[in-house]
Amino acid sequence: MRFISWNVNGLRAVMKKGFEEAFYALNADFFCLQETKLQEGQIDLSFDGYESYWCYAEKKGYSGTAIFTKHTPLSVSYNLGIPEHGTEGRVITLEYEEFYLVCVYTPNAQDELKRLDYRMRWEDDFREYLMKLDAKKPVIVCGDMNVAHEEIDLKNPKTNIGNPGFSYEERCKFTELLNSGFTDSFRSLYPDKHDAYSWWSYRAGARGRNVGWRIDYFVVSDRIRENIKDAYIFPEVTGSDHCPVGLDMSW
Repeated sequence: MRFISWNVNGLRAVMKKGFEEAFYALNADFFCLQETKLQEGQIDLSFDGYESYWCYAEKKGYSGTAIFTKHTPLSVSYNLGIPEHGTEGRVITLEYEEFYLVCVYTPNAQDELKRLDYRMRWEDDFREYLMKLDAKKPVIVCGDMNVAHEEIDLKNPKTNIGNPGFSYEERCKFTELLNSGFTDSFRSLYPDKHDAYSWWSYRAGARGRNVGWRIDYFVVSDRIRENIKDAYIFPEVTGSDHCPVGLDMSW
């Protein structure tokens, strides 16, 4: 069973840059999107054999998530059920017999960490949400989690210490999530793999030089880590400043 996650940084824009071709080539059972930047009715997009679920931000042209799936879920929920986190379209949860699938677009701490306080509240509430799901059945959570966890996860760690996405606070929250019973699927298989990134700045030809960050993840409940067959990063797939990441699971 294949899972794909991709921050498309504007779905309407990436549609003009080969999105449909990439969608079919990656051939996922579940294809999760972040930063769709859509309001309801702004795009008519469907794929044969897939159902789709969408979560929109109230603010136009901002945030947003979506999931295309070949498998009809038992239930679907949106956001976290907390009013403070309910306006930006950041979470979709699909329930299946064996697991929950959660697609997330984690809030950015922003320049000078001006949204860090909110980010910390989000992290705590999101972790609690995942733990409640995990108490019922295993969880697969994927998406742009807006943090490079360790120094190996970005090209220039020393010069980025304290910057958004590599602040001590954000990294500690990711550690706390993993310590709550979850596994970073890619790093569990490839603990020493360097230069494996999923996001590159548009500035200074960063992608061509592979000056990037790994901030897109598949995190799974510890008790299904043995079900991980492989985890992937697809840097050759362009169209966004992020590339897709993938996970193959056996059941």
